[in-house]
Amino acid sequence: MTQVLVLSIMRKAFFTIMLVAGPVLVIALAVGLIISILQATTQIQEQTLSFVPKIIAVFFALIIFGSFMINKIISLTHELFALIETIG
Repeated sequence: MTQVLVLSIMRKAFFTIMLVAGPVLVIALAVGLIISILQATTQIQEQTLSFVPKIIAVFFALIIFGSFMINKIISLTHELFALIETIG
């Protein structure tokens, strides 16, 4: 196993992590920003007001993007298993 191969595997893994986690994190960030702006304009400082919408948004994002996320992880796993067969 060469250093180039290891770096290639790490690059694929990090890219897959960003691709899988990205949509959910962006949605959570957007909902959090909207709720923060709403709280700042209305001066409501209720703590649960910021968490409940984010949890609901992340739940729906996982429902919407779940199959995409699983397919990307499975694809990376298949590539890694195929690579293990060639190394041994």
